Amino acid sequence: MAEETKTKLIEDEEVRQRIDGLEEKAAAMADYTKIADRRANLARLEEMQAAPDFWNDQNKARETIAAANAERAYTVPFDALLKSIDDAKVMLELAGMEEGDARQAALADTLAECGRAEAHFAKLRMQSLLGGKFDQCNVFVKLHAGQGGTEACDWVAMLYRMYQRYAESQGWKVEEYDTQPGEEAGYKDVYFRVEGPYAFGMLKAERGIHRLVRISPFDANKRRQTSFASMETVAEIDDGIDVEIKDEDLRIDTYRSGGAGGQHVNKTDSAVRLTHLPTGIVVACQKERSQHMNKEKAMNMLRAQLYEYYEDRKKAEMDRFYGAKSENGWGSQIRSYVFCPYTMVKDLRTEYETSDVDGVMDGNLQPFIEAWLQMKASGK
Repeated sequence: MAEETKTKLIEDEEVRQRIDGLEEKAAAMADYTKIADRRANLARLEEMQAAPDFWNDQNKARETIAAANAERAYTVPFDALLKSIDDAKVMLELAGMEEGDARQAALADTLAECGRAEAHFAKLRMQSLLGGKFDQCNVFVKLHAGQGGTEACDWVAMLYRMYQRYAESQGWKVEEYDTQPGEEAGYKDVYFRVEGPYAFGMLKAERGIHRLVRISPFDANKRRQTSFASMETVAEIDDGIDVEIKDEDLRIDTYRSGGAGGQHVNKTDSAVRLTHLPTGIVVACQKERSQHMNKEKAMNMLRAQLYEYYEDRKKAEMDRFYGAKSENGWGSQIRSYVFCPYTMVKDLRTEYETSDVDGVMDGNLQPFIEAWLQMKASGK
């Protein structure tokens, strides 16, 4: 009987801890989504809608309705989350009034309600963190070797593999556009496209300088080396957004695509490199065997980069999409990956860190991405 009572107490505590954890996460979400401010703004907008002269200015009325709906998109799902948590608390209280099997069944139902609340929270969390104009879009990514010579080129190859693994974990598709191999190993540059829901919204958290510290496999003396690589992201925009590209502003170079050789070697200059002369933006694609297809893909990438370039210039916020421009070297990194003399990956923006270097290099990036998204949402 004593053992049975002990088991019940542990189960009660498990449920309480689940509910307490949900309440803590909901409180944090209320903070970084500014729910209190949104409620106040929604009340003000609803008061405006109730005014007798509301429809006198129809354009302003539509703007007010749209603003109110935008606030409800946050407050209504959040209220549903709070209700689910309150339901779990009531169910736990009622379970405490039961005995034996009835008590166990009530506790199981309470845990199930906690599970539903946690699933609702996870969905709402990502919706609240990914509300940017292009967050749901596909993304073009460029990796570029910085300081570190051959070691930096190898670091680019490692990062490329890491982002491929992360994309696989999200169910996204990776399409390689162009690579510039290093002299001894790895890549000087890699261009690729990631296709999937919220690919840009997630991967924009990764743009910046990435720093590697390890014993270099290219150093015969086995000395510790530090190298750098940059990661840039650009949202793939749809055809509904007009970006003017004049023929006279464009330089088109063709060259022979790289390949495995043998009967599959590309004997034509099918690869395409586009240079936008006024801005200096360069894009390339050699994935397709057709020069026409490579040019079309490169043009899509150029359109996306030019759109963001002009948006940045127009709003005088050059770090809005790319992050602050900085040197690809010492003192500029957003994250450090240390393999020796200890193991640690630390994001210098959010302070999130882990000792599981192997897991991170295998694509376990979600904790870093969510920490950055939450920091941005909170405005800190």
